[in-house]
Amino acid sequence: MDTPAPDAAASAGTPASSPVEGAGPADRRIGLHDAGSMRALAHPLRLRILGLLRAGGPHSVGMLVEATGAASGSISYHLGTLAKHGFVVPAPERERDGRERWWKSAHEMTVMHAEEFLGDPDRREASEAMRRTVLESYHRELLDALDAEIALEPEWVAASDSSDGGARLSIDEMRELAAELDAVHEKWWALGRGREPEPDTRLVRWITHVFPRSGS
Repeated sequence: MDTPAPDAAASAGTPASSPVEGAGPADRRIGLHDAGSMRALAHPLRLRILGLLRAGGPHSVGMLVEATGAASGSISYHLGTLAKHGFVVPAPERERDGRERWWKSAHEMTVMHAEEFLGDPDRREASEAMRRTVLESYHRELLDALDAEIALEPEWVAASDSSDGGARLSIDEMRELAAELDAVHEKWWALGRGREPEPDTRLVRWITHVFPRSGS
């Protein structure tokens, strides 16, 4: 699962290979293997902080306070936890007067393979807690997008999509479906990654899941 962070995407996928945004070279990814790292991302505010840093680049503590509404002490504490597990690093090159620390994401996405933890109760529990937090963030993000439609131009609303589907597939066909969706993600993520804001562009999010239905 290649997992961008919400707002970044700290977004996370679910099946064998899970998404935090799109696919990419190994040096752009951080792999999740220990329970501590997964539990660090199982906190909604930490996940949001990581997403803001991945989507918007380096932020000062004050900027993160403004974006999240959390207290500065809380932001600093959660940044420390994220730094401990290698998700974020200081950005001293952004500090002008030394009064406020700046931080940046250490990677563009998080990678986790849930099947590795099936025989390890501690890591499986941590993995599930993290993915539940990610899924809850997706839900909030989708509801926020629905509320925001009233302020959008009609053409942006018309171009939006929310859909689902289902089919009876073999395991190989399911892998092929997931790979095709991953290629689509990578195409558009690579195109828009790092693009400077322009009058005719908006930050566009997509969220997909491929999974076997329970009881099927």
